[in-house]
Amino acid sequence: MTSLILVTGGMGTLGRLTVPLLRAAGSKVRVLSRRGHESGDGVEHVTGDLLKGEGIEPAVDGAEIVLHLAGGSKGDDVATRNLVRAASRAGVRHLVYISVIGADRVPLGYFRSKLGAERAVTGSGLPWTTLRAAQFHDLALNVVRTMAKSPVIPVPGGLRFQPVDAGEVAARLAELTLGPPAGLVPDLAGPKVYGLAELSREYLRLCGKRRLTMPVRMPGKAGRAYRAGENLSLARADVGGRTWEEFLADRLGRAVSETMDEGDDG
Repeated sequence: MTSLILVTGGMGTLGRLTVPLLRAAGSKVRVLSRRGHESGDGVEHVTGDLLKGEGIEPAVDGAEIVLHLAGGSKGDDVATRNLVRAASRAGVRHLVYISVIGADRVPLGYFRSKLGAERAVTGSGLPWTTLRAAQFHDLALNVVRTMAKSPVIPVPGGLRFQPVDAGEVAARLAELTLGPPAGLVPDLAGPKVYGLAELSREYLRLCGKRRLTMPVRMPGKAGRAYRAGENLSLARADVGGRTWEEFLADRLGRAVSETMDEGDDG
């Protein structure tokens, strides 16, 4: 009998990529999200709010595996504790969680919240797997796109990223979800490390834009952590294959093509 997999955050960037992989493997999938969606294509949709603790019990009912992808800028620790309590009562046999590289090293609220969520998973008494991933290319694109709206781009010294392709993270998560509980697995990061100036420069080049850059210093403990590379995984990591340059060429190339097609329709 095929196990039912509950996916939280199944309508987000990562969830939209992971759910089809689970379905392609023959799994029954239930997606929990805050907004209602129509069930179809072998995916059942249910509504609930992890942070408020609403709708979780019926969502986990009958699920043997939970893939916890839902997350936000704050409150992930609280939401995960609510999920864990319901999953424990429901007898879930495998809880899979996506976290972030540096959760235990970068002294910022987002990372602390992720670490709190990790601890809720490990202390749940359930068999578990946690994957820490680097920031997605999509997030890096949002950052440089926003910064490029200004005539001057601030470049914090020592701030580096190791962006990874969301599709590669989804593939790894599907593999882990369908496999046995594995505890804390090796991190998943992109194939190259970039400074913010490098990320911005490639984006501007492909967009045909010019911007001035201004070096700035990140103060405090967070600045020291980033300069020390605590948000990177240079040793114990699996490495994806898709680079920032390849991602940008594909994403921006498609955007230009779609714009031209819309113009032809007129």
